Amino acid sequence: MLAGGPARAEGEKGPAAAATRAPAAAGPAVPKPVAEPGPQAVPGFWDPRRRPERPDLSRLTVIRFLTETDYPPFNFTGPDGNPAGFNVDLARMICDEIKVTCTIQMRRFETLVDAITSNRGDAIIASLAVTPQLRARLDFSDPYYRAPARFVSRKDSVMREVRPEFLEGRKVGVVAGTAHEAYLKAMFTDAELHSYPNDEALRAALRRGEVDFIFGDAISLAFWINGTDSGDCCTFSGGPFVESRYFGEGVGIAVRKGNDLLRHALNWALFRLWEKGRYTDLWLRYFSVSPF
Repeated sequence: MLAGGPARAEGEKGPAAAATRAPAAAGPAVPKPVAEPGPQAVPGFWDPRRRPERPDLSRLTVIRFLTETDYPPFNFTGPDGNPAGFNVDLARMICDEIKVTCTIQMRRFETLVDAITSNRGDAIIASLAVTPQLRARLDFSDPYYRAPARFVSRKDSVMREVRPEFLEGRKVGVVAGTAHEAYLKAMFTDAELHSYPNDEALRAALRRGEVDFIFGDAISLAFWINGTDSGDCCTFSGGPFVESRYFGEGVGIAVRKGNDLLRHALNWALFRLWEKGRYTDLWLRYFSVSPF
């Protein structure tokens, strides 16, 4: 599987921060490490009790999707020269569900928003992080994935659950200046934090045993765990943290302001794909180690 990151905010080329959940309330003593991590989960971002109404799809004749050129495994150029990746496959599934003709054009990431606002496309599906700044310029579908934060440990020190009191005095690595570091400083106040300049240095520190855990973007970490660079050293400890106050609203499909018909159609199609299990199948095809 190709390496990749979770989401992008406008104006940046690297991965945006992931979402996190507030830590659980204090509990009993520190648990003993377990031999194997818990089962990996497929995320579900749709509430079955909130089924979207089917819009008048007859009013849609074509959807011009825009994606970016080089952000594997979400968007990249396939061996045949055509667009490929998780986002591209999801767009094609949406078109099939709506029964509408679609095109998918690849553009440089920094040109996508201007292309939509100038009517050179109808929808951006490119791991675009939903931010207040972008909401002022675009409308978004419901989130179709988030990039959670998670802890990673060496395989001989896995914890099924990670709480602040469990990490008291433990060495935890994190990339300096990130939302992940801010979260640890606010919530895991008794851990011994070690900040590193980048992901490579952070992961190397865990492999060498300089820290007991590292904390960061779970999607990037999932690819590292499953890749050759990790040397099969490590795995996730505990579950995902998805609290949006630190890590954002998630990733949605962007449309022009006021294009409610397309936005409602996308929401309806996304729900249907999840309900039918097709979203789950797509997720498992791209994420053999789930970040959730």
